[in-house]
Amino acid sequence: MPYPIFYDVEQTFETSQLDDIAKTVDTVFASFDSSSVKQNARIGITVGSRGIDCIVPLLQAVVRNLKIMGLRPFIIPSMGSHGGSTAEGQTAILAKLGITEESAGCPIVSSIETVSLGTLNEGAEVFVAKDALEADYIFVMNRVKPHTLFHGEVESGLCKMLAIGLGKPRGADNLHNFPLEQVIKPAALRILENITLLAGLAIVENAVEQLHSIRLCTPEDIVKTDSALLSVSSALLPRIPVDSLDLLIIDEMGKNISGTGMDTNVIGTWRRMAGERKPEYKTLVVLNLTPQSQGNAHGIGMADLIPQRLADSIDPTATYANSLTTGVWASGRLPITLPTDKAVIDAALAKAPEHIRAVRITNTLSLQHFWATEAVLDDLAMAGATIHLPCSHPLEFDDAGTLQPFYKLPDKT
Repeated sequence: MPYPIFYDVEQTFETSQLDDIAKTVDTVFASFDSSSVKQNARIGITVGSRGIDCIVPLLQAVVRNLKIMGLRPFIIPSMGSHGGSTAEGQTAILAKLGITEESAGCPIVSSIETVSLGTLNEGAEVFVAKDALEADYIFVMNRVKPHTLFHGEVESGLCKMLAIGLGKPRGADNLHNFPLEQVIKPAALRILENITLLAGLAIVENAVEQLHSIRLCTPEDIVKTDSALLSVSSALLPRIPVDSLDLLIIDEMGKNISGTGMDTNVIGTWRRMAGERKPEYKTLVVLNLTPQSQGNAHGIGMADLIPQRLADSIDPTATYANSLTTGVWASGRLPITLPTDKAVIDAALAKAPEHIRAVRITNTLSLQHFWATEAVLDDLAMAGATIHLPCSHPLEFDDAGTLQPFYKLPDKT
């Protein structure tokens, strides 16, 4: 089968980033009034399952500053049902991110035991980790960004970390039975009424997954900070700057990339929850699951075609637990599975037009550099992307039928 020729494409994003993480954390903590903090008190730090840029040095700096205040920090794995809904699985996810007791400089207290905080007016029962209630203080930290499932005043951020992350599997499962845009904020406020929150640290990444900014906020400003930085993050969010494709090839999906494995803000929310088909990428091929996902392929159901090696890397227990928690059953369904990458690509191309509009990306976070076919180049150029000609590449496969990695861009010297 003749394969289309792809061209190197680059997008220019806002890429300002924090140069000295430790110094920046020290600076934001210097403005914090710790005069009333109880000495030698235990403070639990929320740490989730997402692959936040520089999370280890960032966490180390937070731990160091809390110790300077005279506190005894410990980490609470705060990731809802991730890690197979087990304490051991959640600790393992942190380890995959490089977060251990040795690297962080404080203990990790992992448990899925929760306490009910009653029912919201919306009908959802709110749960919180028992470890959080037993701590003298809580320090909530999370990345703020648009959510893949809903849109509202607050989305992924500090409030969600409190409501879903600290809710552990039981809390996450209960809240996902309701529209999240309606229950995240009130659930977070209910939890804030029952824990002693010292402060929150909101993290924003730029379009190439680097730390863009951080903001320390008081308990009273949690919602306000979440909402304000959501607008900042949304403006920085990377996207493929075309609304119509015949084929999108994604080299990898995973929980460290998005809660749904692939960011629906990139591939189209309609693939997860119906609605307007914009952008409309008619055929979606996914080739790999990241090791950091620990076999959790929640979101795989949004793909149309996958190779057998991806299917073999899936842990059904972890995937189904996540999909059952969200209540979006289709997210855990297995797409059409073919023996090799080559078989998958061949099937996708068999139904495509002669002048195919196709794009190949590494994942939905890495969109600064990708490949596109000739039929898309004019649209990409109009959107401000840089087309590298004559840097063209065919799709190449090894003897096992595995698609070969991206070629590197030529030196610009």
